[in-house]
Amino acid sequence: MPAPTNPFKQALKQGKMQIGCWMSFAESVTAEIMGTAGFDWLVIDGEHAPNDIRSIRDQLMALAHSRSHAVVRLPIGETWLIKMALDAGAQTVLVPMVESAEQAQELVRACRYPPEGARGVGAAASRATMYGTITDYVPTADPEICLLVQVENRAGLAALDDILQVEGVDGVFIGPADLSTDMGYKGNSTVPEVRTAIADALTRIQAAGKAPGILGTNDEAVQTYRDMGAQFLAVGIDVMLLAQAARGLADKWQA
Repeated sequence: MPAPTNPFKQALKQGKMQIGCWMSFAESVTAEIMGTAGFDWLVIDGEHAPNDIRSIRDQLMALAHSRSHAVVRLPIGETWLIKMALDAGAQTVLVPMVESAEQAQELVRACRYPPEGARGVGAAASRATMYGTITDYVPTADPEICLLVQVENRAGLAALDDILQVEGVDGVFIGPADLSTDMGYKGNSTVPEVRTAIADALTRIQAAGKAPGILGTNDEAVQTYRDMGAQFLAVGIDVMLLAQAARGLADKWQA
């Protein structure tokens, strides 16, 4: 039995729009709830949410029967962390703060088995093989792994064209909050200079045959990024959705 097909990777290759949402609660119950909403993809955030490999695994399990594809964002692009996420069953990983083609190449290697890569071969006892029942996982897994890299500062933008030449990078995600802060605007991604940089980056990503992605946290930003050509577009964050809904309900009924 071969590794399962990665529907998210296939959709990106076909140029299909993929609408997603961030998950920052680090809880399997909320992940399961989010999985009923109908998003194409959901981010299990290991960078800014209080996740560890066990909570990431549990959320992957919670989404196993959802139509929403799980994207695991790691805190940093270390080979051992990527290995753990893939062995836990992730097929798509998102790596923050990529600033060079050399860094992107190492991430590709981390996602592939030898001799092309450096991924440790120990999946037989892991969830990735459903504990040994996916018998042909190792020889078939590499093509189904989707690697998304985040470009979110001036160094990354300067190296973007080189990063886009790296075979094995499936998509490039622009981080508007980090980018605007690095440009001197402290998270204000609506500044014209920042918006121009984002638009240029998304255009270059698409022209290079990679999938361009980004996160918007309000309707104006989402529509703007969609118009700029974002293909995998996150439209909210679960914590913000709950906070906004709860505060709105309290305001509505407070005397």
